Amino acid sequence: MITAFIFFLHFIFGLMIFVKKWQDENLSSGFMNITLVAILFSVGWTITGMIAKLFMEPKGLGLQFDRDTFALTLLIITEYFFYKFYYNDDTIEVGKEKQ
Repeated sequence: MITAFIFFLHFIFGLMIFVKKWQDENLSSGFMNITLVAILFSVGWTITGMIAKLFMEPKGLGLQFDRDTFALTLLIITEYFFYKFYYNDDTIEVGKEKQ
């Protein structure tokens, strides 16, 4: 369940970035940012999977928090800080126009 939630968060984030870049710049910029998010997700999950393999057994800490879930949790924490830095100027403000 935790893994599905993390995948869902990535899907929603990718959709938000795509729409924001498409509206602010153009359609190709939206697709490029979606590609960036997908590549960083794939490579990041591989790297955090290797890190999780060093610290955990495959069964993990329980039924819902196995090694893959731990790797995805590490990934989402690192992605949060990276995307906060990378998309710093692209904040989404509801009801306000960017001037």
